[in-house]
Amino acid sequence: MGIQDESRLKEWLDERVLLYNQPGFIPADPICIPHQFSRKQDMEIAAFFAATLAWGNRTTIINNCQRLLKWMDDAPYEFMRHHQASDLKPMLGFVHRTFNATDLLYFIQFLQIHYQHSDTLETAFLPPGNPAEYDLRDALIHFHNQFFTGEYPERTRKHVSTPQRGSACKRLCMFLRWMVRKDSAGVDFGIWNGLSPAQLICPLDVHVARVAYRLGLTSRQNADWRSATELTGILKTWRPEDPAIYDYALFGLGMAEGL
Repeated sequence: MGIQDESRLKEWLDERVLLYNQPGFIPADPICIPHQFSRKQDMEIAAFFAATLAWGNRTTIINNCQRLLKWMDDAPYEFMRHHQASDLKPMLGFVHRTFNATDLLYFIQFLQIHYQHSDTLETAFLPPGNPAEYDLRDALIHFHNQFFTGEYPERTRKHVSTPQRGSACKRLCMFLRWMVRKDSAGVDFGIWNGLSPAQLICPLDVHVARVAYRLGLTSRQNADWRSATELTGILKTWRPEDPAIYDYALFGLGMAEGL
């Protein structure tokens, strides 16, 4: 790709960012779930579930998230801290694609235990040491190890990905985009400060991977960690402080515009 071609591509994608990174994007996207809350802990819990369930039809994703929140009395942080065993009974039939009640109950158990010793889910993503000295891969591996400490259902491991297995970790990278990006447009929340927007990896699923390959932003068609980091490396040459902002453009081109 020549310098002029790259400059035109960046300009074109910047226009797509402005088109999709705006409040009108929110209602039809899973990010609308945490936007219902103003308390930090409610936002991060709702966002974590919304990101976890974010595959398949977006209307179904949003409806199933709303069902979960209703069972939590629309107060997820209070629910995690104070629920009783009887409060879990309505959830025993929950299914979203391959995510079922077994997985849901373990997620709730993890969050209940985590919030007993921390007032934010962010700490589960922060390895010991200075955040400036590690990258997002370290943070994701640390979270995976934190999440699966002690006894857990083996089947639940497939719902929390890790770059150690080569996964692009699309849903977790999207969740971190929501929590970390400082967004003047008001879509992402930017309520976490341990990681910086510059450390984010662009969320990569099959749609974004296809668009990125067709645009020459990656040499690989696979939606894996290697492709995600290759793509993000290109995007960092354009916006080193905020490469994940181009997720809006690439997602929009793949889903709304069918590129």
